[in-house]
Amino acid sequence: MAGKIYTVAQQKGGAGKTTLAAHLAIAWSEVDLRVAVVDIDPQGSLSRWFQTRQEAMDGRAGLQHVQINGWRTQREVERLAQENDIVVIDSPPHAETEARIAVRSANLVIVPVQPSPMDMWATQPTLDLARSENVPVLLVINRVPPRAKLADDLIERIKGMGADVAHTQIGNRVQFAAALFEGRSVTESARKTRAAEEIQELAAEILKRGKR
Repeated sequence: MAGKIYTVAQQKGGAGKTTLAAHLAIAWSEVDLRVAVVDIDPQGSLSRWFQTRQEAMDGRAGLQHVQINGWRTQREVERLAQENDIVVIDSPPHAETEARIAVRSANLVIVPVQPSPMDMWATQPTLDLARSENVPVLLVINRVPPRAKLADDLIERIKGMGADVAHTQIGNRVQFAAALFEGRSVTESARKTRAAEEIQELAAEILKRGKR
């Protein structure tokens, strides 16, 4: 049986797409799942993180990694899904051919949304793309500031956008970036923090959806 393919997509840059992809991938690998990460974003941030991880861990990254673009993308993703339990795709931020292929290949599109008006408005094209490809979407409210009334209001608006919203929210925490600089995840470098708990809870929530 082929593994699950999760595409992390958001047409607005700076929404935390790559950060979420990397942390989820590690969280799934920590529960003994075979995980591959695919970087099709021209910026290559996920690949830079993976390279740092390889160097920090003497080549034992615990993940399979591919950086690819163009017409070979779908075939490569399908191949990886035959070899792994989960494939995580970090897609480009714009509606390019690769982004459409990444969405089309997915079992689920994970869309990080920051609680800001600009981010909320910019999410609609990603939702439209997923709907056009008939792929389910899960909105993940990301970088939530502590005790912010505006954030609470916007979260309610996000929940009304016509897509499923993850129960788990991800806070605006410095541990996420600090872990990536080390080629790691918060579940490795900051295990006893709320940041690590949030990633583990979101990873489990997504897996549970896949068993429905």
